[in-house]
Amino acid sequence: MYIGSINQPKLQFMKKLFVFFVLIATFLAAFSTSVSTKDLPLKASEIYFPIGKSGEMISLQDLSTIKLKDFETLTGKKMKLMDKIGFALTQKKLRNSINPDGTFNKKKTERYFNKMAEGDGFHAGGFFLGFLLGLIGVLIAYLIKDDKKRNRVKWAWIGLGIWVVIVIIIAASGAAIY
Repeated sequence: MYIGSINQPKLQFMKKLFVFFVLIATFLAAFSTSVSTKDLPLKASEIYFPIGKSGEMISLQDLSTIKLKDFETLTGKKMKLMDKIGFALTQKKLRNSINPDGTFNKKKTERYFNKMAEGDGFHAGGFFLGFLLGLIGVLIAYLIKDDKKRNRVKWAWIGLGIWVVIVIIIAASGAAIY
C-alpha cells in the first residue's frame, strides 16, 4: 500500500498555502518600508541642478540670488540680451516662490519638485495595461486613483499605441494573426 497517494492532495494544499504566506509576507514587507516625502517641506537649498559642461552643481537657493556674470562664468557661455532678460525674470519668479526659511511658498512649485524627486519615468503597470488589455486597460488606468495616476495613464496610452503599430505592421506584411 502506497501511503503517499493518500496524502497527495493535502501535500499540494500545504505547498500552495506556504507559497501564499511567503508572497503575503513579501508584499507586507515591501509596502511597510515605503516612505512618503509629501509631508516634508522642500527646501530650496537642498535641490541641486548641474550647470555647465563641467557638471558643477548649484542649489535653487543659490540660483535665485546669483549674479548674471557669475552665472555666465559657471556655465562658460556668454548670454545674449534676450537670454539675460529671461534669466532675470525667471530668477525673480524663483526668488518670490522661496520663503525666508528656505521652503517653497507655492504648492505648484513644491508639487513640481516632488514629481522630479519621485520620477515620472517609465510606468510598467500602465504600459502593460495598455499593451495587453487595449482600451480596457486604458480605462482601468483612468479608474485607479493614486498619486501616480497621470504617469500610469500616459504609459497606458503609449502601450496601446505600440500595440496598434504592431498590429498594423503585421497586417501590412500580410501575415495571418492567430
